[in-house]
Amino acid sequence: MPSENFKALVLRRPAERIEAAVETLTDGDLPAGDVLVRVHYSDVGYKDGLAITGAGHRQLVQSFPFVPGVDFAGVVELSDSVRFKPGDEVIVTGWGVGERHWGGYAKKARVKAEWLVPVPAGMTMRQAMTYGSAGLSAMLCVNALERHGVVAGSDILVTGATGGVGSVAVMLLHRLGYRVHGSTSRAEEEIYLRALGADEIVAAKDISELPAQPLLPERWTGAIDNVGGATLANVLASTAYGGAVAALGLVGGTDLQTTVLPFIKRGVALLGVDSEKCPNETRGAAWRRLVEILPEGLPDDVIEEIGLEALPARAEAIMRGKVRGRTLVAL
Repeated sequence: MPSENFKALVLRRPAERIEAAVETLTDGDLPAGDVLVRVHYSDVGYKDGLAITGAGHRQLVQSFPFVPGVDFAGVVELSDSVRFKPGDEVIVTGWGVGERHWGGYAKKARVKAEWLVPVPAGMTMRQAMTYGSAGLSAMLCVNALERHGVVAGSDILVTGATGGVGSVAVMLLHRLGYRVHGSTSRAEEEIYLRALGADEIVAAKDISELPAQPLLPERWTGAIDNVGGATLANVLASTAYGGAVAALGLVGGTDLQTTVLPFIKRGVALLGVDSEKCPNETRGAAWRRLVEILPEGLPDDVIEEIGLEALPARAEAIMRGKVRGRTLVAL
């Protein structure tokens, strides 16, 4: 198949600052891999914001030029793998794509076959990227709480509830019959969160700014924490006896100043959730369960669709905490 030109968002670092611009590439510019995918959709998450802006204590992307985009869904165009053939619809999330390996902000991507999972029956490629890593992570968190024995009807806290992971988590928990407490620093988003299924709205500062104590009054049986730092410490201290907290975020910091008391006095479990390198069997099952629980997909008011040109501005907005729900990138 002859090489063709296509558009991509390319990061360059001519000096100290990262610059992002839409450029024209060819198949020959793509990195090595055994599957060539024509990308239909990607999305925007916190890691994409870090990559494009260069924010954080350490730049996420270390080699340039670079095509970011940690997630994408598309159709296999060429394959040297027996697992996939031309025409297969596939999803890529994690495995360092968009961080160390060129990602989904391009019309084409070349990746390793072991990073791919099929788009599940009943889900479109567009729906897959309205979820992306955020939706996959939310599903993995819910699964982790269930495995620990946190049952429907329980009070569950979701921190960072207006973000991508939080929004999907609120919908999943509500649909499964939990009583959902959505925590946010944006009081104006109460209507949005209640529409997703939140029963109670909790101001983020009422958790993060609690006095540092090893144990606090028991408020919920489980939690999905997207924040980390002081928020996670206080969530653990406020979790009821035998409860569990699924943790996957760090926007509030990587330090965890806590004690062993929630664990040895209340039997609270801290469940680490990783969506980047979890086995394909695990992620495939999670994608299929998303279809089962939310067969209609996410509502339109949770999704905003943009093109490549709008990505730099959207990345800046994500880093300022000004984006809610899911941002879909149409290629």
